Order: sequence, then C-alpha cells, then structure tokens
Amino acid sequence: MNTALNQQTEATSPTILLTTLNSKYIHAAFGLRYLMANLGELQSQAELMEFTIHDRPIDMVEKIIESGAKIVGFSVYIWNVTETNEVVQLLKTAQPEIIVVLGGPEVSHIPDQPLVVSWADYVIKGPGERSFKKLCQLLLNQEKPPHPVIQGENVPLEQLIMPYDFYSEEDIKNRIIYVEASRGCPFKCQFCLSALDKTAKAFTLDRFLTEMDGLYQQGARNFKFIDRTFNLKIADAVKIMEFFLERMDDDLTVHFEVIPDRLPDKLKDVILKFPPHSLQFEVGVQTFDPKVQKLIQRRQDNDRSKDNIRWICEHSRAHMHADLIFGLPGDTLTGFGDSFNQLYALNPQEIQVGILKRLRGAPINGLTAEYKMVYSPLPPYTVLRTRDISFEELQRVGRFARYWDIFANSGRFKNTLPLLLKDDAFKHFMAFSDTLFQVEQSTWKISQRRQFTLMYSLLREYFDLKETPLLTALQLDFDTTGEKGRLDVLLQQTKKDKNFVANKRQQQHG
Repeated sequence: MNTALNQQTEATSPTILLTTLNSKYIHAAFGLRYLMANLGELQSQAELMEFTIHDRPIDMVEKIIESGAKIVGFSVYIWNVTETNEVVQLLKTAQPEIIVVLGGPEVSHIPDQPLVVSWADYVIKGPGERSFKKLCQLLLNQEKPPHPVIQGENVPLEQLIMPYDFYSEEDIKNRIIYVEASRGCPFKCQFCLSALDKTAKAFTLDRFLTEMDGLYQQGARNFKFIDRTFNLKIADAVKIMEFFLERMDDDLTVHFEVIPDRLPDKLKDVILKFPPHSLQFEVGVQTFDPKVQKLIQRRQDNDRSKDNIRWICEHSRAHMHADLIFGLPGDTLTGFGDSFNQLYALNPQEIQVGILKRLRGAPINGLTAEYKMVYSPLPPYTVLRTRDISFEELQRVGRFARYWDIFANSGRFKNTLPLLLKDDAFKHFMAFSDTLFQVEQSTWKISQRRQFTLMYSLLREYFDLKETPLLTALQLDFDTTGEKGRLDVLLQQTKKDKNFVANKRQQQHG
C-alpha cells in the first residue's frame, strides 16, 4: 500500500495539483484521491494538497503558487464554494498563467453556476476520473479542448483504479477513512442529487474487501461508508459487515447509511453481533408525512421504517443517527413537528434536524414556483420561506436544531431532558428553544457549565418544574461531564437568568 503515494510525494515540483477545502481537517477528500489514482502515467507529475475552509485564502494561494504547479484542480461543494471562490480569484489575479480546473457537484449543473466558474479556465461536469486525466494530457501537449465545459465520462466501476493507496499514514492515524462499496441510488427523492442517478452499482465485492483489508492492515480503524443505500443488496451488506466483525477490536468503528424500511432477519442477525461503540447507522428519514413524501417522490414504508429504527435502538448496540428535513414543499410547522415526535418516540441517539437547501441540479427545483420556495442567494442556499412556512418559522426551527444538538444530541442531559419533553417533545423543546434564545440571543458558544445553569433556571422559572426531581436529574447528568466543582455552587450563579426569565414571563402575561 501507498507505493503510488510515496512516488508522487517525492516530486519536488508537481505539474498537476489536486486540491480542495475540506470543512474540517479530520475529513479527507475522497474524490481527489480517486482523481489521483486514475491519472495513470501522470501520477508522477501530480500532488495532493488539502486545506480547510478555516484557512486564510491568501495563505492557501501562497502554498499553491509555491508548489510550482501549472494545472490546479479544485473540488467544489456547497460547503466550500464561498471560500473556494476567494482562493481562485486571488490565485488567478496573482498568477493568471496557472490553469484552474473545477469539478464537483456545485459546478456540474451549468447554466446554474456559482461565481467561481467565471474565474476558472475549465469545468468538468460530473464524473472526473477519466475526463480530468484526458484534459491534463491535452494541456500538457499544448492542445486546447474545444469547449471550456467538459462533460465527465461515466466509467464502468471495474475500470476505475480504487483510491485507497492514497490514504497516507497521517490520514489513517488522524482522519476519517471514507470508503464506498457501491455508487448511485435507485430512488428518486427530489431534494437529492442522487435522484439524477439511473441506478446503484456495486464494486466487485472480493476486490473491494481486499482493499479494505489493506487499509486495516495499515492501521485504519475508522471506516465511513459513503454509499447512499448500503443495505440495498442484503447479501453484500452481510458479507461486508461480517468482514469487519472478523477483524473487530476495541478501536474499530464502521459507519453505514442505511435504507430504514429494509432490514431483513439476515441483516438483523449480523447487527446483533457488533459490540458497543463499533457500529453506527445513519438513517435519512427526512419526513413521515405521506403527502410530502408523495410530492417529493420519496418511496418509504413508514410503518416498517419505524419498526426497524425501533428494533435497532432497542435490541442492538448500534449508534443511531436519524435525519429530518424542515422546509420541504408541502411541509408545515405542525406537520414537521408530528414527524419529529414520531421519530423521537423511537429513541435514536441523535436526531439531526436540517433545513432544506437548494442543491444545483436537484429535481426539487422544479417545484420552486408552485410552492413559492425562496432560498438564500448565499451558500449553502438555505430555504428562507415557502408557501406554507414563514421566514420566522424557519428561523425558529433553525435555532431549535442548534439547541437540540447542544442539549440532546450531545447526550449531556439524558436524565434532565425527559422532564421537559414529556408528552410532546417538539412542542416543549420549541418553547425551551424560544425562551433560551430570549435569554442568550445566541445559538453558539454556550459553555458546558452555562448549559447547566441555563437548564436549571429555565426549567424552574419558565416551565415550573419541581426543584427536587430537577436537581436530582441535573446532578446525575453533571456527574458524567467530568466538570470540577459542585453543581449546587454552580447553580447559585443563576439569579441573573432567573430574574430575566421572570421578567419575560411578566411581560408576556402583563
């Protein structure tokens, strides 16, 4: 393993530079590694250089220019397009002779294009493994393609060189290792770019598992599958999970995105064999509203999905992360609240509340006029209002989502939150969220200690919870945090919060 990577890192002045801006250092650019793996004889002239969106654009430009590369390829996504635009503008201004090539979903749907495209020399739409290599060959031979926009070629999976040799030792030690056993999706959910796929195709299983074994032997222990529908083909899913079970140790974790209504007994049997903290599932529920599901062409058996999620949460030791989307066409605040409550009742460890974003090229854009979908013009193009949802409601749910991450998904208040949520989790947490925002005027930078004082003061003064059970639950939660000091001393600092909330209540009732 890593022979090719070692060869390309020995090059002192690459001709081709593959780069992107990851959202965090822990994320590795999987697409770039595919491009590198499939450059063939050009590999020795190429180099990978990854940044994050938090790096200064001028510093990134300096490093790119210092590399000496003549061709620089950027992967552009919804989460990095703003920062990539700054980098590309600076790069082309400082050194215009550098050839900039863009690829990725954010630039693949011309004429619906971001500003960064106007600064680039070439854009590759869609798959780039073969098309990027051909473009580089032309450019290095002093030839020009006939058009600056190049349609990517769909290459049979068996003809692709897998990218796993291009995970370095540092990646394996410090980063999430992304892998894929299949590509594409057979479903046509209108909000997702996978709706453009014709079907899902799998890599040859033996070939794929050989690559996984190589990563494991190198020390990789954190595998995140990016397959949209990991459990579409049950026989393959079972073999892959058994592969990791055979290599299970205290450090190994595997993450799969699964279809919630497809969990036959064969898959359940192997799921039950995984020890605690080793298996993570991501389930895209998105909505339980049948009318919304029909409108966005989402085929999902809700009863079976709920049974399967409940089974995983109650009988297995897997960690369940479930997603909901607010702002879909036809959705309402009441309808979304009902979906949230149905999901909460299944007791997943995490519920990720997302606000609908406009993805370039997604079929849902055809519903924009009818449902009066108004999106932010700024990335990530979050919906601002719809025919059935006001701007204020979207703002409230956005704050709800952030506070839910802090107080619920963190697992920090397992004993205290049930006292608040009771019979209607969405209603009560929305009230908590609204009140908390009145107190803090922020959804960020709330320290762990302050979370406890806020939880105490709000639940006592606004929600009238009784002192004794509240303190008992908070103490149990506080004891698991590792915080120094005593909770009762910390709570003495809450007078200011209590007075503020009491005044707010008086204003509302006065």
